[in-house]
Amino acid sequence: MDEITVFILEDCPHCQLALRYQEELIAAHPEWDEIPIRVVDEAVEVGYASTFDYYYVPCYFVNGEKVHEGHAEREDVERVFRTAFEAYYPA
Repeated sequence: MDEITVFILEDCPHCQLALRYQEELIAAHPEWDEIPIRVVDEAVEVGYASTFDYYYVPCYFVNGEKVHEGHAEREDVERVFRTAFEAYYPA
């Protein structure tokens, strides 16, 4: 299934900011709310997180492909959602 997977650390301020951007963007683009999002706390789901190739959080994957890694600005999170939306609803 097409989805966004985002790896975070619960106490990471950059991760919390990225999640806030996510909420704001979904509120501004209600159609993006249909895209499945799996938020993974890498400290809790260590085994699952280790199956992905990344070093920094937040790290976004769309359908298993890394789209963004590390500190995320609003534009970065928006790019992730646009990529996912195009994959979820191909033209």
